[in-house]
Amino acid sequence: MSKCEQCIIKEFNSLKSLTKEELMRVSACKTGKVYRKGQVIFEEGDTLNGVYCVKDGVCKLTKLSENGKDQVVKLVVKGGLLGKRSLVTEQKTNLSAVALNDMEMCFIPKSEIMNDLQKNPKFTMDVLKKMAEDLKVSDESLVNMAQKSVKRRMAEILLYIHNDFGVDSNGFLSIVLSREDYANMVGTATESAIRILSQFKKEGFISTSGKRIKVEDTNGLKWVE
Repeated sequence: MSKCEQCIIKEFNSLKSLTKEELMRVSACKTGKVYRKGQVIFEEGDTLNGVYCVKDGVCKLTKLSENGKDQVVKLVVKGGLLGKRSLVTEQKTNLSAVALNDMEMCFIPKSEIMNDLQKNPKFTMDVLKKMAEDLKVSDESLVNMAQKSVKRRMAEILLYIHNDFGVDSNGFLSIVLSREDYANMVGTATESAIRILSQFKKEGFISTSGKRIKVEDTNGLKWVE
């Protein structure tokens, strides 16, 4: 397992604000974890005693709604930190995390990070900024749910995955989600999500191969109402 101070992944999250000495100490106490596709990393209501640094792979963060469905709140990829709130509060997790593909992660105990939060203001500010960004995303998601049509939200999700996570060598979205995942991301029934994606396909906005989706017309998706 690579050492934290030598790991390029730290450049994508708050760990970049730690000194080399702090990183070396964190590295000595971290544990490597591998999660298989579909495996639960933590569940809503769990108490996290540390943070997870995503070294490779993608996971989804979900919230159980009142109707018993999992609402997909966010996708987290390589470089992401899970469990930041556990560093500054004693609250239980309000989201669940599930691996969308095979993942490699490092778990860093809270006890090892707390000292750095208290003594390294740059690291503290970076963690707080990341938490503020997460809150902004949550606020925007609430506005989208209230003000935008399901078709519009689906178009935006496809563009978001296409633009932020890229495509594979054949042009398909690099992140493969089930139709149920798409439904949960836009807040609709699976049957509705399937109908909307079929409509997008007929209009030439996307093409599909099994679960895989390829965006064929980004401009067309931008203008979906």
